[in-house]
Amino acid sequence: MAGPITSGGTRLDTPTAAPGYGGTLTLLATLFFMWGFITVINNTLLPHLRSVFDLTYTQTELIEWVWFIAYFFASIPSAKLIERIGYKRSIVTGLIIMAVGAVMMVPAARIPSYGVVLTALFVIASGITLLQVAANPYVAVIGPAESSSSRLNLVQAFNSLGTMLAPLFGGYLILGRSTSGTAAAGAVLTPAERLADAQSVQLPYLIVAAVLVGLAIIIARFRLPDMNASTRGRAREERRGHSLWRHRNLVFGVPAIFIYLIAEIGVSSLFINFASLPEIGRVTHEQASHYLVLQWGGMMVGRFLGFFIMRRVPAERVLAAFSMAALAVVLMATFSTGHIALWALISVGLFHSIMFPTIFTLGIRGLGPLTEEGSGLLIMAIAGGALVIAQGKLADLYGLQTSFLLTAACELYVLFYALWGCRVKEEGAVAP
Repeated sequence: MAGPITSGGTRLDTPTAAPGYGGTLTLLATLFFMWGFITVINNTLLPHLRSVFDLTYTQTELIEWVWFIAYFFASIPSAKLIERIGYKRSIVTGLIIMAVGAVMMVPAARIPSYGVVLTALFVIASGITLLQVAANPYVAVIGPAESSSSRLNLVQAFNSLGTMLAPLFGGYLILGRSTSGTAAAGAVLTPAERLADAQSVQLPYLIVAAVLVGLAIIIARFRLPDMNASTRGRAREERRGHSLWRHRNLVFGVPAIFIYLIAEIGVSSLFINFASLPEIGRVTHEQASHYLVLQWGGMMVGRFLGFFIMRRVPAERVLAAFSMAALAVVLMATFSTGHIALWALISVGLFHSIMFPTIFTLGIRGLGPLTEEGSGLLIMAIAGGALVIAQGKLADLYGLQTSFLLTAACELYVLFYALWGCRVKEEGAVAP
């Protein structure tokens, strides 16, 4: 067993400290892929359910609200579960919880019931929360501290690979097999067509459930290194006398994650409806899902680029540059029309790419023995995605295109964090 390593001041007496941690990192990348894939299926599910249940934009974004509010309620219980049963068992548990939620979509589609759909999605998101609480800080401390942002961007790139493939999966198996997905924008469905469309989600979610169970079995048999009990006990002793609130990078980092998620989820969840507008792309929902692939593909490319760029350029400088570019293209999408607006919104994915992993690693920088608590707060802040319902309300009141001014405001806060909020005060840093 290798000796202790330090990343942000957190020490792990675990084999992950050894140079050969590639197998563990590969397995973690698979988890990032799966939860990215499942999360973005929602982007094709939203316009589908909007037609099936005849929802307003506000009611449609309630789906995202339920999904991301799970992070708020499940983060602390997830952290306690990890402390009690360890990383490996917690990851397996999270995958099983996700599989149960996916199976729940079958009766939700058969009834059909909007309430049961929301419940099933909350269960899936709770399982993903458990995976997030375990995997994000684990990747950050699995190797040298100076490359933590680069490393997290690498595994997040595989998350983006999942998000890029999900619209193809959902577009073919949900939108492509439904009347609402292949009809022109604004088409009115008959009750029989609504019922048939509702049931089209059964097959994709059964496939997802089977894959999750298979992955849980693989991980249960994999020798995943874990923090041992003595390490956790020593960390608890080291935390005494230190305060999270002395760390400006965390204090401003938690709202940075919260606000960034409003921007990311707002763009992705409303993209298909945006692209389908007559003045923008004039395409069906199924065709718009193909453009959504490009948006998530841009995020994947950006994260692979971030992995290499941040080996040479400070992470905060990269974050500032990407946030300024994101602000520019969001404003272009808001105030222009046609293909200019469409491609501007597609390009947002590229500039959003490095934001979450970079904010996360900047937020826990210098926390030392407080890293676990800081990580928990940052994961809980993913609940910010729930406030995308506010953009749905703005779209109902002022128009879908105008609602992206909220996204622009979010980009401004990320820029503030990159330029000033992420700085670590020397007197506030905790020595490892």
